[in-house]
Amino acid sequence: MLRTVTVGLDGSRESRSAAEWAAREAKLRGLPLKVVQVGQPLPEPMVQASLPGAGTGRHLTGPSGTGASPAQGLGQVSREAAQGLRMRHPGVAVHAEQISGRPADALVEAAQSAELLVLGSRGLGGIGGFMVGSVGLSVIAHTDRPVVLVRALETAADEHEADPVGVPSAATPFLPVVLGLDIEDPDGTLIEFAFDAAGRRATSLRVVHGWNPPPYYAYGTPVSPALHEGLALADAQALAEVLRPWQHKYPDVKVVEVSRYGSPAVHLVEASGGASLVVVGRRVRRSPFGAHIGHVTHAVLHHSTAPVAVVPHG
Repeated sequence: MLRTVTVGLDGSRESRSAAEWAAREAKLRGLPLKVVQVGQPLPEPMVQASLPGAGTGRHLTGPSGTGASPAQGLGQVSREAAQGLRMRHPGVAVHAEQISGRPADALVEAAQSAELLVLGSRGLGGIGGFMVGSVGLSVIAHTDRPVVLVRALETAADEHEADPVGVPSAATPFLPVVLGLDIEDPDGTLIEFAFDAAGRRATSLRVVHGWNPPPYYAYGTPVSPALHEGLALADAQALAEVLRPWQHKYPDVKVVEVSRYGSPAVHLVEASGGASLVVVGRRVRRSPFGAHIGHVTHAVLHHSTAPVAVVPHG
């Protein structure tokens, strides 16, 4: 089956920013772009009360949970968006599709035939407030495909270095890709996604790992400067060992290894300020208690100032 970059669109500001990002990503990957609009059935009494000409009996909604007016017509938002994307991103094949169902379920289904799924996120990011709504979190938790969250008003220039006079510009090189990595259980799917993203952008990969002393050091035993230094050195060496085979596989990608004491989530959110993309993982757990998003990934999703790619892995 032909893979695509797929974006969920509902006409909101955040979903339109996501569509622009998805078009740029589709060009980097040499893939077609699919613009998906989800239509959710309305209860019959609400259908009767709809505006004139809205007899489709559906409510237009999308990943950010906002609704388009029924008068806009089923699929009109995605068709008009696709037409604009074709004009602004020549060379990218853009297709529009209308699908029915609950937004989260429909988007999870749409992701199955996608190389990755792109969604918009509400809010300002950073410490200003949460970015991700319930639909976005549900999709991330239930799909086995990578999902990228893009904040409202994200532009191409935001992902690039400043020009010689200090102005961000899409004509300058990309900012680094940042990867959050747990070296105790590293996963090749996650690492390869990050290396590939950096390679396509012709930029460096900044690998961030946060560490803390083992419990038997942390409780009841003061950590001396020498012991702390020894733990830090051992952690940095372990990180280098994990990355060594990937550096051989991607020799053109410059790797910057960052091993720091403290919370991985805090270090990743700080690093997002100078990143074109932040890549984090989500371990797929099949349990009767439902899907799970790890606390580090959850924090980065809510507070990153750069687009965030969540890569599910075993």
